[in-house]
Amino acid sequence: MLSFLPTPVKGSLAFLLYVLNTLALAIPLIIFSLFKFLLPFQAAVVFIDRFLIGIATLWIGVNSLNNRLFCRVNWEVTGLADLKKKDWYLVISNHQSWVDILVLQTLLNRKIPMLKFFLKKELIWVPVLGLAWWALDFPFMKRYSKSFLAKHPHLKGKDLESTRKACEKFKHTPVSVMNFVEGTRLTPAKKSAQNSPFDHLLKPRAGGIAFVLGSMGDFLHKIVDVTIIYPDGIPSFWQFISGQVERIRVDFRILEVDQAVRGDYFNDDAFKADFCLWLNRLWEEKDQRFKQLQ
Repeated sequence: MLSFLPTPVKGSLAFLLYVLNTLALAIPLIIFSLFKFLLPFQAAVVFIDRFLIGIATLWIGVNSLNNRLFCRVNWEVTGLADLKKKDWYLVISNHQSWVDILVLQTLLNRKIPMLKFFLKKELIWVPVLGLAWWALDFPFMKRYSKSFLAKHPHLKGKDLESTRKACEKFKHTPVSVMNFVEGTRLTPAKKSAQNSPFDHLLKPRAGGIAFVLGSMGDFLHKIVDVTIIYPDGIPSFWQFISGQVERIRVDFRILEVDQAVRGDYFNDDAFKADFCLWLNRLWEEKDQRFKQLQ
């Protein structure tokens, strides 16, 4: 509606509305989350979690309205059907920009349970949002390099233990566990450093989703495989909120969670090999689909 405004004005106003929306809803969200410590009973925690998710869902809805106010994006979406708000999902996607998160939230809000991302531990210090993510039980991960674990072997498995604890919380209320399987955003430098065999993707990392599937296999009903494409170039957050993105293509595939993807990835070498083969084939298909949609 306000897409006729100059680009700097649109971006500034949109950013201001993002900030106001975040402050207005993050404060009650953080306050009400404290009741989970005062009433540590499962029934009370489940009720409070649903209330907190309601606040977060409203936050996403207002952000989406903000986007429609200043942006004129032509959305080309395929495969978004047969999703339910009361099921448990694992959502996986390629990753090119921070805009990916806004795209996923915009298209999936109120269609499936709220997306919960695995976040780097350092992000808990992000002003306001860090506490909001903590209140919503977003799992914060601390990854250790092989060289660090060689010097501190007692920390081996700690990151997986935090994942396991997070997954235990997810079993009480329907949730969509979101994972950017490549582990980082695509850039030409990263693609070159990896010597990636894919034209439009980085190499997938199997450990994170294998652990989630192994921990929550009985609860997770479907895998939602998402391919996000920006035909006019990968945008920055500023370009998106200031209305400089004209087209976004998003393809959804719904996959079954069967016995082929459930197993002990970290102790069963045969299953690990099969799982990596399955994931690489999935990424090959995604790369081909990317070419077709682009």
